[in-house]
Amino acid sequence: MSPANVSTVIDLLESKDISWALYQEDMPFSGYEGNDFFNLQDGSNDYVRRHNPAVMHNSVASSEQRLSQIKNLSMIDPSRSLFHRDLEANALPQWLFITPNFTSDGHDSSVTVAGEWCRDFLEPLIQDDRFNNRTLVFITWDETEVYASRNRVLGILLGDVVPQELVGSEDGNFYNHYSAISTVSANWDLPTLGRWDVGANVFGFVANVTGDEVRPWTSDPPPEDWAWNTSYDGLFHKPGGNHDLPSPNLGLDDNHSKRPILPCIQDFWRASNAPTYYTDDIHPFDGTRPPPGFAPVNETG
Repeated sequence: MSPANVSTVIDLLESKDISWALYQEDMPFSGYEGNDFFNLQDGSNDYVRRHNPAVMHNSVASSEQRLSQIKNLSMIDPSRSLFHRDLEANALPQWLFITPNFTSDGHDSSVTVAGEWCRDFLEPLIQDDRFNNRTLVFITWDETEVYASRNRVLGILLGDVVPQELVGSEDGNFYNHYSAISTVSANWDLPTLGRWDVGANVFGFVANVTGDEVRPWTSDPPPEDWAWNTSYDGLFHKPGGNHDLPSPNLGLDDNHSKRPILPCIQDFWRASNAPTYYTDDIHPFDGTRPPPGFAPVNETG
């Protein structure tokens, strides 16, 4: 679990009273902090904690209110699903993060199973004004199937805010998972975390509305020569390496987007001597090209 002083997108949302919730398929009850929850009929994996990003942060887990906003979702029994209850009550929040279970997401099954689940879940919602009303849906994965392969994952944008002329098109600009946060910040004019979200490109058609610049890749080597499938050292890395918890880069308060770092982050970290490696670039480091001093222990011996 991360320290209490590590802020998240939830802090950014709450800074401007943007409502939020996480919905985790087959999590047994709201705010559940266990490592997993198995299918009671066949023993298969259902909910796993490591796919619930919010509960891994003390800033969330130490708050009963925030824990209560991490809710369950059930496709087997929608009557017991808090997602479906919120939908029926027209009470879905402005920002929501949905995680399928370990079978539905393709981890213990296949991409076919994952695709069928996604269609069964989303297609009715796209036709429902209680869900698809000034809405952008971002579908993505965390990793490729084979660890040795370059980690390039699919991202799909849906929803009624997608311009009709862009339906079925592809965007060749460089985005990463931090673009999901930078796009949220652009949409609601939120502050930043002072980390990789600062430099990440905002999704192109959103940037056209918010006035953000979608920057091209200008670094050498080109993106196809980066793997992003290995980690550099850090707080949770292998024993023997650099386990420093990096500070946000407070120098990024002045950045290309002109969005400041969240004030409480600046206040907490201002006196810190912790190292930082975050930049205003569109790409983060990886294990093959780590930040100085954070090379993976298996490469440094």
